[in-house]
Amino acid sequence: MAKAAQKKQVRSKQLGRSQPLGGARFRAVMKAAKESGLLEEKTTRIGGRTSAQLIAQAKQQTGIEGDTDLIEFALANVALKDDFAKTFRETKGTVDPTLKLGF
Repeated sequence: MAKAAQKKQVRSKQLGRSQPLGGARFRAVMKAAKESGLLEEKTTRIGGRTSAQLIAQAKQQTGIEGDTDLIEFALANVALKDDFAKTFRETKGTVDPTLKLGF
């Protein structure tokens, strides 16, 4: 049986849609998008053509089964502000080099 088919589905009360159990990244991104006000009103429809292989691979990687959920997740990933690189540069050299990290 396929790995994706084996995953149990859970209902997300926050988002109102089904997703694979353990879809923590999906939940985190969609929660952040919701909190940022990006999901308030759904009045726009988009359409386009893309590779079937691209869609299949994206669904396999994310565990998202529905096209609309996949598009919404992808757009939210792009739309949400990501300051990781900036924060990483700003904190460079701020950790004590003698700090024991346990490995």
